[in-house]
Amino acid sequence: MSRQIRVVPALLTDDVSALNQMVKAISSAVQWAQVDIMDGQFVPSKSIGWQEIKAAKPKFDWEAHLMVKEPESYFSGFKSARARRIIFHFEAVTDPKVTIDTARKLDLDIGMALNPGTPVSAVAEYLPLLDSILIMSVIPGFYGSKFIPEVLDKVGEIRAIRPEIPIGIDGGIKESNILEVAASGVGDICVGSGIFLSADPAASWRHLQTLVDAVDA
Repeated sequence: MSRQIRVVPALLTDDVSALNQMVKAISSAVQWAQVDIMDGQFVPSKSIGWQEIKAAKPKFDWEAHLMVKEPESYFSGFKSARARRIIFHFEAVTDPKVTIDTARKLDLDIGMALNPGTPVSAVAEYLPLLDSILIMSVIPGFYGSKFIPEVLDKVGEIRAIRPEIPIGIDGGIKESNILEVAASGVGDICVGSGIFLSADPAASWRHLQTLVDAVDA
């Protein structure tokens, strides 16, 4: 029996013109993307914000991956920008339950991201409260970082606790390792530089999606 695996383009930039080019490059190809948001505090780099993505008016649905401190303060802005899901980092908050409740009050789908060094056991109690979980396969905050394969073990650990939760993985994924990632049991594979550093991002996305479409669960 096969399962649907999505290759999710991950847009990461601090430049508005580059953002607009990224949006345009994939608009005819994809239905779902991720926009990476960095504050220069939780991670060293800083990116565009909700205002810029709202102004870009993407035609595809998208989720906001917030690599930021105090993510709750961003929720209303990203809701107004029409984000379909918000993902915050476990490591960025004091009480994940408060963050999740804040999203629920705004009627937002909410996901949680785990840095490579964070064990699944640290977040097990929150899994029933989430719409999705995102496993980081790089240290977050840098474009083109090296993939950390050991994090693939977290997929089975999460499935053992909550089998049905959508699981994504993000960081350092490209043609050379995407089949290994797809075989791990994840549903969403987020790819940034492996798509957007190519001459034709839409063609690169189609190629990667074709590769993972052949993987059986």
